[in-house]
This record gives sequence, C-alpha cells and structure tokens, in this order.
Amino acid sequence: MKIIVGLGNPGVEYAGTRHNMGVALVERLASSSDYGWRKHYDALVYKTPDVVLVKTRDVFMNESGRLLQGLPEGELYIAHDDLDLKLGEYKIQFGRGPKDHNGVESVERALGTKDFWRVRIGIDNRTTPIDGESYVLQKFTAEEKGILDNTLDAIVKAIIPDQKPG
Repeated sequence: MKIIVGLGNPGVEYAGTRHNMGVALVERLASSSDYGWRKHYDALVYKTPDVVLVKTRDVFMNESGRLLQGLPEGELYIAHDDLDLKLGEYKIQFGRGPKDHNGVESVERALGTKDFWRVRIGIDNRTTPIDGESYVLQKFTAEEKGILDNTLDAIVKAIIPDQKPG
C-alpha cells in the first residue's frame, strides 16, 4: 500500500499558495475517485483499496510530523514544495530531499529516519529578488497554474501509473 502525505498549511488563506503543493498533489490524486476525506487525528485521510492520501487538517508545515500519527504501514511518500527546483520540474527520490525544508525535517524527526520517498515539486519562478519564506506563501499566477496542472498530472502518472489524472 502507498501512503502519500501532502505537506502544506491549513486554512483558506493558504490554499493555492506555493507552500501547499503537497496538498495540491494529494487533492489531485483524490479527484478521480469516489471515496471521501475523513478526520484522522490532526490530518484528513482519504483511503482507497491501494492508496492512503493524507493532508493537514489543522497542522502547519513546520509540524508536519504530526500528520503521520496512526497511519498504516506502507510505502511512504512525502509530497512537498521545493524551491531548489524550477516551476514545472519535479523529482521523486528516496532518502534525498531539498537542502532546507522545515516540513520534511519534521517528518524525519517523527520517523527517526530519512528513509522514505520524497515527491519534490518545483515552485521557483522568481523573476525579482524575494526571500524564500515570503515567496512560498504567494499564490500562483494563472500562467503558473497551467504549468502546475501539467506537472501534477505527470507526478500522478509517475506514482500511480494506472490512475487517470484529475
């Protein structure tokens, strides 16, 4: 069974921001199924026979390790935004991730290991100097959303080849 955890921040003010790309991915994966989201500790969980999708209910990015509470055993994927990758790029890597990401570091502390899959979703499309902390909380432009739709569809095909993109 695959367990795919999408990192992000809770609340409507963070929906559509660069920092919520992990949440966007699990929502894309969930969009082509008839199952529904259910409360599970500090998370919302969406179960199908082969996949468990997880996103935050009220946990902020820096506390993402709390999302793992009570999850079943399985092949763990942590999906998150990545400023080390350009917008439209992604990497799926085992045990390797960005140089600095507080959400991923929280997951590593909670698990006591770095041995899990990372779905690194590129968000960097800066054209003017801006610090990363401010940049990740910005919403995407319409043009960027089109690029992201294609990227999310490609990631869905890479993780679950027989699933139709949402």
